[in-house]
Amino acid sequence: MFRSLQRPDVLLVTLAAAGILMVTMGTRQSFGLLIAPMDASTGFGVASISFALAIGQFAWGAVQPVAGAVADRYGPRPVLAAGLLILAVGCAVTPFVQGAFGLALTFGLLASMGSGAGSFSVLIGAAAQRLPIESRGTASGVINAGGSFGQFIFAPITQKLIQTVGWVGSLWTMAIISLATLPLVFKLTGKAAAPHPQVEGDNGLRHAVVTAMKDRSYLLLHAGFFTCGFHIAFLVTHLPGEVNLCGLPPSVASWSLAIIGLTNIFGSLYAGACIAKYRSKYVLAMMYGSRAVLIALYLMAPRTDMTFYLFAAGLGFTWLATVPPTAAIVSKLFGTRYLGTLFGLTLLSHQIGGFLGAWLGGVTISQFGDFGWMWYADMLLAAAAALINLPIREAPVVRPVVQAA
Repeated sequence: MFRSLQRPDVLLVTLAAAGILMVTMGTRQSFGLLIAPMDASTGFGVASISFALAIGQFAWGAVQPVAGAVADRYGPRPVLAAGLLILAVGCAVTPFVQGAFGLALTFGLLASMGSGAGSFSVLIGAAAQRLPIESRGTASGVINAGGSFGQFIFAPITQKLIQTVGWVGSLWTMAIISLATLPLVFKLTGKAAAPHPQVEGDNGLRHAVVTAMKDRSYLLLHAGFFTCGFHIAFLVTHLPGEVNLCGLPPSVASWSLAIIGLTNIFGSLYAGACIAKYRSKYVLAMMYGSRAVLIALYLMAPRTDMTFYLFAAGLGFTWLATVPPTAAIVSKLFGTRYLGTLFGLTLLSHQIGGFLGAWLGGVTISQFGDFGWMWYADMLLAAAAALINLPIREAPVVRPVVQAA
């Protein structure tokens, strides 16, 4: 499975990208643990904090195609370095804000834009351009596993920091870790990118985007990824609240998030291996369908510690494992020349769903006192996503050459 990564230069690029994603995703995926202590300390209210995180979900996705386009044009190094700096600033200044607007600006917008600039679209695009084609599938799984490993270690660490130094100290620690990650940017980008072959029909970034947005398979991929974002954002934001409603201690929530991260390490690696053997659309359909089944089983199960841990383990296997097959389909359709931009646009769709998942979860708990309606919506959307992926074709899109006037 890892034979294609045995070359030292290939392994270095892959692990550097995985390390950066470990920090950016681990930090961001732990923010839900801060809702209760932040609300108790500031009185902002769960709905206001959830709205800030919902803005963050959208901002994380909105910055992806922009960051990908800048990286495609100028290289990934300045984009990744700026992302880590902005993430650090967003975490560091959040404790000083005085109202909901300031919280949305720092905790929501800044931190998430920084995390997004150092996330999937830039990292997978940068790695793909520096790796031989036979290594890209496995490498994407390893990089994605880095993000999952970040969630696995950051969730319990963040919970312990909240208990010992408070939510303020927890955010400042995240800022320091983000700054300490900067050397990995130079490890990733130190190897020159592989030159892009001159492909007939390559008429520039704008034409590539226009062509992609007219492609039915690409749009179906967006629709499925939208539901993935809804699902993940709802759970990562409001799982601690669900645990609290069940009368269980906060540690159950942090360990559930950690279990999701741990099992997704294996899920991501497995996904990276599967896309080398099977059509990526079938891999995605199975992942989304399994989520609908797991939610149905959870709704019928007693609310115990073990239920949450088993639920987390099942969900975690597919949590962010959807990224390698999604990126693989984009690469098959359009190549790697503008992969950062085009995959970034799919991540924008993902995070539009993420905005709704985080925000509507807060609205639902405020209006009805539980998350019942959200669970049913999440289950239906997961089932729909499984069906949406089946008509996708994975053949390269032929781009007509634009004739000069």
